[in-house]
Amino acid sequence: MGQSRFEQAASELGRELASNPYNAPARALLSACLAELGRHEEAESEARATIAASPDFAFAHYALASVLEGQDRLDEAERSVGEALRLDAENSASHALLASIHLQRRQWEPGLAAAERGLYIDPESTECANLRAIALRQLGRSREAGREIASALERDPEDAVTHVNQGWQLVELGRYDGAMEHFREALRLDPTLDLAREGVVEVLRARNPIYRIFLRYFLFMSKLQGWAVWGVIIGFVLVSRILRTAMKQNPELMPFLMPLFVILVLFMVFTWISQPVFNLMLRLDPLGRLALTRDEIRVSNWVGGLLLAFGVLGVLWYVTWFHPLAIAALACGLMVVPISGTTQCETAHSRNILRRYTIVLALLAVLAVALSFVSLIAAAIPGVAFLVGFWAYGWVANALILKT
Repeated sequence: MGQSRFEQAASELGRELASNPYNAPARALLSACLAELGRHEEAESEARATIAASPDFAFAHYALASVLEGQDRLDEAERSVGEALRLDAENSASHALLASIHLQRRQWEPGLAAAERGLYIDPESTECANLRAIALRQLGRSREAGREIASALERDPEDAVTHVNQGWQLVELGRYDGAMEHFREALRLDPTLDLAREGVVEVLRARNPIYRIFLRYFLFMSKLQGWAVWGVIIGFVLVSRILRTAMKQNPELMPFLMPLFVILVLFMVFTWISQPVFNLMLRLDPLGRLALTRDEIRVSNWVGGLLLAFGVLGVLWYVTWFHPLAIAALACGLMVVPISGTTQCETAHSRNILRRYTIVLALLAVLAVALSFVSLIAAAIPGVAFLVGFWAYGWVANALILKT
């Protein structure tokens, strides 16, 4: 297990359990191996069987909490790790798991407290040190976070996660070359580490000065808790409506307010589509092509195709004034946003919800375009339903992202 050879470890543990089925530590370890192999249902079953046989065995509750966290079932995971800590409050790994759960919920202060309790028990815990550094960075205490990461790297320079943490620390400081070195070192140490791959992609995108603006915005938003994020989102909407109302009531102000309104709307749209758009550009970079996942490539293909269709259909409509072409162009342009958003949730459950939502919007758009060739009146019902769904999409997607 220490060498991440989980298939072989599971085989060894299976042989032990075949001869001694009541070995609780072996069964709990088997649960952890199965979770690492992505066999979550089997892992959960083994962990629950261990708890049923040995309800006072703290590690079994920790193993179940790890499995549940891996399935994004954070409430259940918190209850299980709480039981593990009740039975054994001196286990730094349980405190680290609790800290991780808090950080995934954007609960920076509780996450920091849990990581520090783990470090108090085991000052050499690299996992707790990394979690403490993340919490400090999200709380705006970057200097302390930098010291924590430097100390962790000094203790264990071969820890891939610590290199990722240092990489993100340097991204926040705008030192992208240094960040890339740490992300690439993390991938050398652990080629399967997705956090390092994501870091490489972000640094490659950040070579573009326009994307850096959005990256700074994303980093800023990542530090905010739920209520504050909603405040920023609602603030953007209110400002855009105020500008629109002011232009309607005071036409003489339009030359001054219209550029502000256009910039604001474009910024709001690009917060959704900037990543897949810049992923299209990364496809021209040899390292970028390797760093992008299959999902990211697929979404960038869709976004590129829709933007091209939007442009071509828009030109054809301008030449012919055939209104179904305008409806088709509008549908293609608007569909870029929900398709871009399908990869922005971290949990598989939330991504699946957004994908289904996007499919429904796409079906409504196709129906509206098809009916528009027969009758514009007939296209109105699915068209209005599509526009209402598109308007609601941003609120639904943000709610899922924040829940993540």
